[in-house]
Amino acid sequence: MRQIVMMLALAAAPMLAHAQSTRLDVTGVWMTQARDGRVDISDCGNGSPCGRIIWIEPRQDEPPVDARNPNPTLRNRPLVGILMISGFTKRDEQWRGGRIYEPSSGRTYASNLRLAADGTLRVSGCVGPFCQAQTWTRAP
Repeated sequence: MRQIVMMLALAAAPMLAHAQSTRLDVTGVWMTQARDGRVDISDCGNGSPCGRIIWIEPRQDEPPVDARNPNPTLRNRPLVGILMISGFTKRDEQWRGGRIYEPSSGRTYASNLRLAADGTLRVSGCVGPFCQAQTWTRAP
């Protein structure tokens, strides 16, 4: 009986590892909750996710540049192409300890990413213990 249990455990290990790696795979193109932007999340080169803005809905009242950036030398750079999320480490079934840049405010927040069971991405930004989360969906 012990041998059967051991064989089942050994057989299940790769499936469990695959399930966890799938939950941690946040790569792809994501549409923001407001549906006004798309972010392409890929591997930073070290196994952690990085996300760049690849599309912003055009607005007449705001130029598509990083106008609210606290660094005056960056205020004229185009929003498309900027690194929006980075610096994450794996912890349990999510990415934690990263940073997310919010172009509408020009602020950078502590961030966590978690792939939900329904395939959406929970993106949180935090200042101290206070966090706000958005739900991003895969872009068509």
